[in-house]
Amino acid sequence: MIYRNQQQELITALDQMPIVALLGPRQVGKTTLSLAILPTLQKSAIYLDLEKEADQRKLADPSYFLGQFNGQLVVLDEVQRMPDLFLVLRSIVDERRREGERTGHFLLLGSASKELVQASSETLAGRIRFLELHPFTATELWDYEKSAYHLDRHWFRGGFPDSYLAISDLESWRWRADFVQTYLEKDIPSMGLGVSTTQLSRFWSMLAHFHGQQVNLSSIARSLGLSHTSIKNYLDLLTDFYMVRQLKPWAGNLKKRLVKSPKIYFRDTGILHKLLQISEYDVLLGHPTLGASWEGFMVEQILAVLDDRWSCSYYRTSTQVELDLVLQTPKNETWVVEIKRGTMPKLGRGFFEACQDVGAVRRFVLCNTTEHLVLARDTEQIGLLDLIGLLKTL
Repeated sequence: MIYRNQQQELITALDQMPIVALLGPRQVGKTTLSLAILPTLQKSAIYLDLEKEADQRKLADPSYFLGQFNGQLVVLDEVQRMPDLFLVLRSIVDERRREGERTGHFLLLGSASKELVQASSETLAGRIRFLELHPFTATELWDYEKSAYHLDRHWFRGGFPDSYLAISDLESWRWRADFVQTYLEKDIPSMGLGVSTTQLSRFWSMLAHFHGQQVNLSSIARSLGLSHTSIKNYLDLLTDFYMVRQLKPWAGNLKKRLVKSPKIYFRDTGILHKLLQISEYDVLLGHPTLGASWEGFMVEQILAVLDDRWSCSYYRTSTQVELDLVLQTPKNETWVVEIKRGTMPKLGRGFFEACQDVGAVRRFVLCNTTEHLVLARDTEQIGLLDLIGLLKTL
């Protein structure tokens, strides 16, 4: 299965920009997607994997080597390993622009967002477009021929292709176990970050129990015998490597006391369930983190389809009145999404007061349903695919 929805987006970006950076976690399918579109392009391409020493040696003199491929697309995989390339890319792009060749020069693939974005945004401003490849989303897995979507499988296994497409839950579990181990023992250390594998492993597992919550980093630091600074660095590291999302709190001007710390979500529930040792779907249904897992899954499915014209946050007061998602649309309207797993949601007075606080013009209760109904006070009950379809129209 290839990311059919993202193929055209990537092709369009290459038609419009000299450099395109496709970012996302390891094993999400960046290389597979990139190689899949190459035959559709009206130019030849060369592919370099910068994890391979042989390909790194080709770039001993990058200006000379990369300058040979006028009229061709050069794909540089794991480009964050050679950040010094960005200055060279800028020089080549500017020279080709003067010669009239304006688009489709380089496709950069990266697994670590912070280093890549910081290094490239300064040197390649106006020359690069960033795209993010998420694990499979609901719209990607919708079977148009059968009008079917295996939501429970997606939620339990997560969206990494090899996990979702595994022949059994057991094989999916084994893949996720290998993924976590490889991330800890190879991928993160290979970035030269000087992080203790043992400490990061303990923190990652502990953090799974705070999925869907605000995290007291000082408390975790004491539990692990580490400094607050070290724990904050670990959290930021997992965020930079697309494992964790820190959802910011809503920051409107109210007299009410609002929670100011971010809410932590694992971006893939399959990885979350592995770290929580939930190896069977039936176990998940009886697990204390059931509701938080479902909420995080839905949050990620929604945010995965939104572009940078949207802003996203959550709302929570010191008295525990909360809204799961507050979305600021491209039209500067405020939409609220409250997430429930059941099909008969109960909404208290606090929900409507909170909606009034944030100035919501549309209120949605996202349920495990296929029905789109109007509830009290024009609040809409809606299913995931219908809500995504609505969001994508803006």
